[in-house]
Formats: sequence, C-alpha cells, structure tokens
Amino acid sequence: MTMTDLPEITAPSCARAAFLVAPEGFSLAAQSASDNAYMDLSLAVDPERALAQHRELHRTLARYLPVIAFAGDPATPDAVFPNNVFGTVRGRLILGHMCHPVRQAEAERRDIRGFFTGVLGYEEVDLRRQPGVCELTGSMVIDRGRSIGYCGLSERCDAVGAAAMQAAFGLDAMVGYALASGEYHGNVVMSVLASRAVVLCPEGFADPGAGRAIAAAYGEGAILISPEEKDAFVANCIALTGRHVFMSRRAADALRPATRRALDRCGFEVVAVALDEIEKAGGSLRCCVGEIF
Repeated sequence: MTMTDLPEITAPSCARAAFLVAPEGFSLAAQSASDNAYMDLSLAVDPERALAQHRELHRTLARYLPVIAFAGDPATPDAVFPNNVFGTVRGRLILGHMCHPVRQAEAERRDIRGFFTGVLGYEEVDLRRQPGVCELTGSMVIDRGRSIGYCGLSERCDAVGAAAMQAAFGLDAMVGYALASGEYHGNVVMSVLASRAVVLCPEGFADPGAGRAIAAAYGEGAILISPEEKDAFVANCIALTGRHVFMSRRAADALRPATRRALDRCGFEVVAVALDEIEKAGGSLRCCVGEIF
C-alpha cells in the first residue's frame, strides 16, 4: 500500500459501544510521567473534580451510543485511560503489553476481562506474552473501515509490538512511523475520523513529511493542525458516530477557525466535554474511551 492509494471502506468505521473506567482515587503516576511530556507532577489534583468530569463524559457519550463504566481502583491511578490496555475487534478482546509496571497491573482486571469473555463471548488475545511493547490504540491509530493501522513508535511501542498489534487487530496494512522527540503516543498527534478524515499534526512526527503523506492520502479529508492545537489535545479526539467528533473542552477552545471549518466541511459536529482535571494525567478524551467493536 502506498499513501496515495487508500483501499475502499469495507468495514464499520465507528464503534458500536464504548466503555470507561472511573478515576477512583485519581492521582498522577510518576512512572508514566517519566516519558509523558504532557504530565506535570508539580500540579495538584482534585479526585472529586476528576470523578465529576468523568461522570459528565459518561452522560455525554451515552446520548450517542451505549456506554459502560467500570469502577476505578486507586491502586492503578492511570486506569482512567483503558484504551491503552484493552482493545477490541468483533469477537476479540486484546490485552496490550504496557511499558510501565503501574499500567501493567490494569490488565489483571477480572471484571473487565470477564465482561468481554464471559458476557460477550469474546476470545482473549494476550499480547503481554510476546516481547514487544504495545500500548494498543494509544500507540496505534486505526482506520477501522479500511483496516489500516498508523503506529507511532516510541518507548511505548516498538516494531515487534506493532507487528503483534497488526496481527491481533487483524489489520490488512500497517504504517509505522517514529514519533517526534517528546511524544509518547500516536493518538496525541493524529486521529482518523470515521475513515473519511484525519486530524494530524506533522510536527508530532520525527519526519513531518511522513505525517503530511498520511494526511494527503485522505485528500479533502486531511485536517492539519498546529503544534499549539496538538498540545491542547485536539488530535486526541474520536469519532464515535459518523457525524460527531468528541474532544475535551480545552481542545475545542484551542481550535483555529480553519480547523473548525475543515471539520464542518468533512461533516463533523464537535461535541466537547470539560476534562481539564483528568488531562493533568497526560491524556484526554480519546484516551478515556475504550471502543467496543
């Protein structure tokens, strides 16, 4: 596959449901901060405010698709970002191989795993058993309709882990690229929206030309954002329907007029939720959302 010749859309582009993990005992994990420039350990956090914002996120998303929320655990303070640890394709639950021990504990959750295997009857694929580090849809942005993964390589995902994810998600193609220095996950520098648009910051790539090539493949669906928009988590957005793109209030407030016009041109309405308390942990709305396919 070349970046000028995208395949046709042949599969559902948006999740049929979503799941969240509540920020119980919300705090900042020093291990995660070691390679996440979006975190500042000097900031004070308010656990009750984080819970309130998370409940509002649940209420907002539930107006558009079914959403399940699992209880949080103070022993795993980063568990509010389940998409790094748990991923799905139809009939399959994938467990990621996390970089930091504080995140590795999340994959032991019997309730989340039991919901997918025991209630939904999904097969479990455990990538912790292979040597590559792979933080699932934190590292890899997937064009679900076209079965393509765009994988940002960093300490959080190496080439071996990327190949393991391609196999586990059953992707027809994968485009790997090195993230720019200071970036930790692909989903903070780009997002594919319902397989027809891509929000992307070229400066988030070690080679900005590689980012521009990915964007150009989407033609008029290419939405290039500035480093300032990226830093406000604009690229950490997600299309959970074919018409709505969800992002944090901080991200929505940072949108340039040209970016808003581009989203409108591509047929997307922005739905924003205040998540500034949770964003202190270095992730935003997309990171909070586990997709159920």
